[in-house]
Amino acid sequence: MHNNSISFLAHPGGTLQGEARVPGDKSISHRSIMLGSLAEGITRVSGFLDAEDCLATLAAFRAMGVRIERPDDGQVVIHGVGLNGLTPPREPLYLGNSGTSMRLLSGLLSGQAFDTVLTGDASLSRRPMKRVTLPLARMGARIETTAAGTAPLHVHGGVNLDGIHYDMPVASAQVKSCLLLAGLYAQGETQVREPAPTRDHTERMLQGFGYPIRVEGDTISLTGGGSLTATSIDVPSDISSAAFFMVGAAMTEGADVNLHHVGINPTRTGIIHILRLMGATIEISHERSIGGEPVADIRVRGGQLRGIDIPEDQVPLAIDEFPALFIAAASARGTTRLTGAEELRVKESDRIQVMADGLRVLGIQAAPTPDGIVIQGGTLTEGCVDSHGDHRIAMAFAMAALRSQGCIRIQDCANVNTSFPGFVALARHLGLKLDTTGEPA
Repeated sequence: MHNNSISFLAHPGGTLQGEARVPGDKSISHRSIMLGSLAEGITRVSGFLDAEDCLATLAAFRAMGVRIERPDDGQVVIHGVGLNGLTPPREPLYLGNSGTSMRLLSGLLSGQAFDTVLTGDASLSRRPMKRVTLPLARMGARIETTAAGTAPLHVHGGVNLDGIHYDMPVASAQVKSCLLLAGLYAQGETQVREPAPTRDHTERMLQGFGYPIRVEGDTISLTGGGSLTATSIDVPSDISSAAFFMVGAAMTEGADVNLHHVGINPTRTGIIHILRLMGATIEISHERSIGGEPVADIRVRGGQLRGIDIPEDQVPLAIDEFPALFIAAASARGTTRLTGAEELRVKESDRIQVMADGLRVLGIQAAPTPDGIVIQGGTLTEGCVDSHGDHRIAMAFAMAALRSQGCIRIQDCANVNTSFPGFVALARHLGLKLDTTGEPA
């Protein structure tokens, strides 16, 4: 279990300078384990994110009989067992804090011959799962949840799945990916239509493993009964992790940071577009394609940001980066308004409310709305904020010290290791004055 006594103490007066490579992309790392396990042959992964969320996925497939050679400097070797080669786990699969693991596995496991139980920590056990269990039920899956529609999930095997056409009510890459993975085991065609573009790593990786998939406008479809062929995957750096340093640099006079080998998948680049609208100086260079994913170096130089109305079409493209963007808004001149982002209320925490509470502690006017927030840029003061165990909120408030008048203490930071092991060391390397108390972060 986590020691949630870990706190950050971020001191004012730092600036960000230099070059860095942030850890591998979490979304791609999860999917490399899942599809590599279901492929025929040996899949080699480099750049794998050796963090708690992704290791939860890795442990789950090991528990189902897949031989996976442990991460060693980002290198993972997966001995695939084929689509029908998984074996029953001896006990429930514990997925920690990882919503990606739980939602994607619920689809994949619906097509197995055996029963499984999926559990998680207290935070994950509060997150809504009906958004995947209801459409899966239309395919014929049998999944039991709590009365509130939350974990633990009891997934019954040995059922026949049928392909469906599903219009997603809310843009969600996790729901889309869950249904596509179930579709691998379904009779006929599975079609998912999304109301706005979401990250397409599952589609790209399925194609990389040789599985036929069709993307026509806003609809993604595949036919069950095929097979996956092992491949090699080079995981780019995670733009969601890079986002903290992009924001920290953009809002600090004199900052100049160059982040290498960052994934710039067009379904993930909202952070770049929004910061540029706020007046940030961002250069993209050395663009290239690695394993079907676009990659580049991102240089950010500091200056005065301005408040904006965030375009709603950018919201799904930056959904995980809003805690950091709220810090940018707090340091900007003028008012920033976010709408169309109700999804933020059901992340690892209610990110709208928790960020608003923390910003107000630091002297910033922040008014939450049902689907967003209104932030009046101002002067950040010292204070103590509670991250509520949400890794992205903890890292976002650490960056706030770059523009604060005093120290910022951030409580409950252990879960930073779910997505960004080594965050503290890298932040210090680039110039953030950051200490930890409690166990090492």
